[in-house]
Amino acid sequence: MTKNKNGLRGLTLSALAAAMLGALPAWAVDPFTLRDIRVEGLQRVEPGTVFASLPFRIGDQYSDDKGSTAIRSLFGLGLFSDIRLQINGDVLVVIVEERPTVADVSFSGMKEFDDEVLIKALRDIGLTEGRPFDKALADRAEQELKRQYISKSMYAAQVVTTVTPGERNRVNLNFSVVEGDVAKIKDIRIVGNQAFSESTLRNLFDLDTGGWLSWYTKSDRYSRAKLNADIETLRSYYLTRGYLEFRIDSTQVAISPDKQDMSITLNITEGNRYVVSSVALEGEYLGKEEEFKSLITLRAGEAYNSEDVTSTVKAFTDYFGAFGYAFAQVEATPEIDRVNKRVSFIVRSQPARRVYVRRINVEGNNRTRDEVVRREFRQLESAWYDSDRIRLSRDRVDRLGFFTEVGIDTQPVAGSPDQVDLTISVVEKPTGNLSLGAGYSQAEELSIIAGIRQENVFGSGNYLGIDVNTSKFNRQLVVSTVDPYFTPDGISRSIDAYYRTTRPYDTQSTTDTGDYRLITKGMSLRFGVPFTEADTVFFGAGIEQTTIETGIFLPDAYRDYAREFGETSNTVPLTVGWARDTRDSALVPTRGRLQRFNTELGVAGDARYVKANYQFQQYFPLSKQYTLALNSELGFGKGLGGRPYPVFKNFFGGGLGSVRGFEQGTLGPSSPVSGSADTVNIGGNRSIALNAEFITPFPGAGNDRSLRMFGFVDVGNVFGENDSRPNAKDLRASVGVGLSWISPVGPLRFAIANPIRKFTGDKIQKFQFQIGTSF
Repeated sequence: MTKNKNGLRGLTLSALAAAMLGALPAWAVDPFTLRDIRVEGLQRVEPGTVFASLPFRIGDQYSDDKGSTAIRSLFGLGLFSDIRLQINGDVLVVIVEERPTVADVSFSGMKEFDDEVLIKALRDIGLTEGRPFDKALADRAEQELKRQYISKSMYAAQVVTTVTPGERNRVNLNFSVVEGDVAKIKDIRIVGNQAFSESTLRNLFDLDTGGWLSWYTKSDRYSRAKLNADIETLRSYYLTRGYLEFRIDSTQVAISPDKQDMSITLNITEGNRYVVSSVALEGEYLGKEEEFKSLITLRAGEAYNSEDVTSTVKAFTDYFGAFGYAFAQVEATPEIDRVNKRVSFIVRSQPARRVYVRRINVEGNNRTRDEVVRREFRQLESAWYDSDRIRLSRDRVDRLGFFTEVGIDTQPVAGSPDQVDLTISVVEKPTGNLSLGAGYSQAEELSIIAGIRQENVFGSGNYLGIDVNTSKFNRQLVVSTVDPYFTPDGISRSIDAYYRTTRPYDTQSTTDTGDYRLITKGMSLRFGVPFTEADTVFFGAGIEQTTIETGIFLPDAYRDYAREFGETSNTVPLTVGWARDTRDSALVPTRGRLQRFNTELGVAGDARYVKANYQFQQYFPLSKQYTLALNSELGFGKGLGGRPYPVFKNFFGGGLGSVRGFEQGTLGPSSPVSGSADTVNIGGNRSIALNAEFITPFPGAGNDRSLRMFGFVDVGNVFGENDSRPNAKDLRASVGVGLSWISPVGPLRFAIANPIRKFTGDKIQKFQFQIGTSF
């Protein structure tokens, strides 16, 4: 038996040993009875491990076949680098050479990855301290490390594995890395384009040749996944503009000899631009051909658009599903007239068999109760399959906010072709939140924000939260609880208890606002009634107490109100509200509409008033990158029962969220301060704010929606009861540019505004920013 001298050979030696065992005549022995078995060469391996792997025992017959099996079995343990069998009479001697043991695994020269993470990864595959050293595993780890560097666009990275023998047959394993620089995209070329300019097509890509913000976006680092996504974007761009036969002929990615620069070349064939000539229906349409025809988005005389084809097929499939045909087959077949550059479509449909839902199963909800998921379902068991209701059910479960993933799978019932089972699979996320943070704005200065929230208390779907917010002008403590299904019909119940202190903003930077405060404390109960799937109406009542705590520089308006009606006002406000939100995102919307209307009515107590405000937002996606956003807010308040409107219920305007370019809260009426020539802004009972924003990705940020720029126009003002009827000549206006960033510490907004309509006495603040709160 030939002995392996280097001691580092992998498990493939088992096959080699077996082959040699059958080839050498020295192993050709006559069968005999084993009187004894001895093992030599063991250092750390227990003898029992060897004996347990042998296919024979003392007293058994030994043969060449059993010897070959013994060698293969021992090599299979992965503990030995060499194994020999020696026969002395009727005694078998097993001579082994143990694999070296890993004493230490280390990395040198590595900056891109964390050593501890890699050491844990090696431990998971068996390459760790105390385990037998396996050269194959070390080679695999080296290659995987190189692949990881390539995924970071570090193609010049070199990895060298060094195995250093130590005492007691142990080795030290070191991965020495020379990372090199990141390879960057030097050039992106598109060859074969005629209808659109190369720059237009390159602007569709997330990958680019870099800009001054590439350190953040890393858009100049090559990634195969990103390139594939860009190719699909390019394909979609052509297919939605009539180029039915567009194709990518080849994709070439070249790297420079020094592995620092990369060039990407796409060879394309545009083909002809086709116009839709006609759309015909074939197949079975349940006697509702006209209804199906109304779902066709393809239009004769318009350019071919692949999205229209897809949406038409989907609309047909969904409409069949609304009648219980869960497995309808719909196919849109093009017939191309290359001479006239026209294409006609035949939509063939076969509804198959109508089915009903036998059972609805819920999976993955380890913490959330089944009823929390099931009560959102609009598809019922033992009812006809309805794709619209199923889709609505899925969306309602997703909007709960308790799950990271929500999916619905339709499964035929074996032996019952007219039945299906629905399985809704969810992946739960942590719904508890303990937050401690800080925000800063020029108006509010430093604010501390802390909160404990549980959106799914005990898996019941109820909300419980405590929020604390403190700043220079506004401080609050709010305890809230929400039961979204106070009744089985989906009427929600909200209970809030709050304590707020407010100091109105001053209008003169040279004047201290003093130490006076408005203290508001109270409780409210509100019910939300879902009148439709999209509309919710809110009804509520509360008890509220507001105290004007006098101090230095107290405005005369507050002093006069306290003198006439007392420093403390108690009231019972009733609230009625309505909300509809169809935006695609609450933080970075690009399409949809938000409407909110709320009325507060003080019907009993010291303060009698009505306060109403309405907000309307509309987002228009101009393209994949650009969005037009419109916002309007109107506020109105009036005293009731012959009493004036309470000054502490006033609206304020100016600053971010209102008319930018003017100091926060400084628009509208002001009040003199006793003992001072200055005035303090006290707001008014009527307000208007109109905003328009043109939103675009930040230059160099590609399509990153978390970092965006916008140009804006703001118009608005605040009016008091003694002011004349508001008209356009009293409005303030500004234009400017801004930046919004969803930063790790919260949404951040910068704005540089230039007031284009202002009046004497207005406080101008051209640069404004805020962090720690959302728009």
